[in-house]
Amino acid sequence: MLFSPKEKGQGLVEYALILVLVSVVVLAVLLILGPIIGNVFTEINSTLTS
Repeated sequence: MLFSPKEKGQGLVEYALILVLVSVVVLAVLLILGPIIGNVFTEINSTLTS
C-alpha cells in the first residue's frame, strides 16, 4: 500500500479547511463590498426612473 488510511483522511480534512477558508474570505468580501454594490444599483435605478 502506498497510502495509509490516515493520509486519506488527512487529505479530506485539508480540503475541508481550504473550503472553510475560501468561504470566510468570500463572506468578508461580501460584507465589505455589499453596501457599495447596493448603492451602485440604487443610483442606477434612480437614474432610470427619472
